[in-house]
Amino acid sequence: MGVARASERRARTAAVFDRVSDVYDSVGVPWFTPIAERLVGELRPRQGERALDLGCGRGAALFALAEAVGPGGRATGIDLAAGMVEATRAEARARGLEQTDVALMDAAAPELPHGAYDVAAASFVIFFLPGPLAALRAWRELLVPGGRLGLSTFQDHASGWLDEVFQDFLPASPFRAASPFDTDEGVERLVRAAGYDAVRSTTFTLDVVFRDLAQWRAWSWSHGQRATWERIPERRHPEVLTAAARHLERFRSADGTYRIGQSIRLTLAERPS
Repeated sequence: MGVARASERRARTAAVFDRVSDVYDSVGVPWFTPIAERLVGELRPRQGERALDLGCGRGAALFALAEAVGPGGRATGIDLAAGMVEATRAEARARGLEQTDVALMDAAAPELPHGAYDVAAASFVIFFLPGPLAALRAWRELLVPGGRLGLSTFQDHASGWLDEVFQDFLPASPFRAASPFDTDEGVERLVRAAGYDAVRSTTFTLDVVFRDLAQWRAWSWSHGQRATWERIPERRHPEVLTAAARHLERFRSADGTYRIGQSIRLTLAERPS
């Protein structure tokens, strides 16, 4: 990807996440927090360690890291969206997590000291970046020898229920390029190419529950999918909701809610000692 296109992509991503920062992960549908907490659990941060959350959003992984490293450690979060940074700083203060700091910074090329972190997490971040391999290499340099990296991605990257609602309302793509995030092997190969050892993946299923169509809509607008809504003329939004009702109906449970099992991949790796 060229420099100009990469810069444009970063600006668009930052702007979208700025617009959702006040509602991100806060509409009553557990999503980013349980995924990030599971990732941090796999990383096993220890008291006194220095931890980094790359693309911290509203602190789903950051706060779990801060609790794990304790007052004697340090947990740093960086994000490209100013609204996310401001809200997460305020939340850290409210929680009394004095071992936490949050900075406005691009996770694709973080300006941080090399060899300064024992553990780093990037939850639902890597596939937004214009150059995933370059980012992984940059992250490796931030870790101490033997330092641990954890990524979360969709186990089924082209997850149907997340995107199929919008397919009839957007320009058709002639083909979908193969992605390293399509398979466990693809992600692991990418991480190894960036110079990591001890690469492995594990998966789990997150039970995603929507009370009704209105809650699904609020959730869909509360994260990166907002960008998809904004590409569709507002006059057609009622049609999107009709399509969503049709697509989600197959997930309706006996209690009237929509229950969807989303498979999540966690990939762990280490910087060579």
